[in-house]
Amino acid sequence: MSTTKPPRVWVSNASPKKDEVLRVRAQMEHVMESGLRTDPATGKIRPRNIVNHFEARLGKRLIFSWEPGISISQNPYIEFTFKARESGELQMLWKDENGQTTSATKTITLV
Repeated sequence: MSTTKPPRVWVSNASPKKDEVLRVRAQMEHVMESGLRTDPATGKIRPRNIVNHFEARLGKRLIFSWEPGISISQNPYIEFTFKARESGELQMLWKDENGQTTSATKTITLV
């Protein structure tokens, strides 16, 4: 992935009560090159490379999946909610068209 920094992730409450709705915000660095622009130095079209898959899992259970398109800007930001039904690791995974991945995790502990 064309990123040097880990994704930034914020969870509204890392110690929720059972069935509390949690809000997750995440942003990662990526050029999101659409393949529609030319390189001014060479005049050639820049190769397309966008994040084309995002998923979030709590433990092994998939809780959110997204397939962004070329209209998403550089350094994509995502926000989603889910109901806290169990404790576990919230695992987020981004994949781009070149097959590169980046991930982030947050621990969710029910009280």
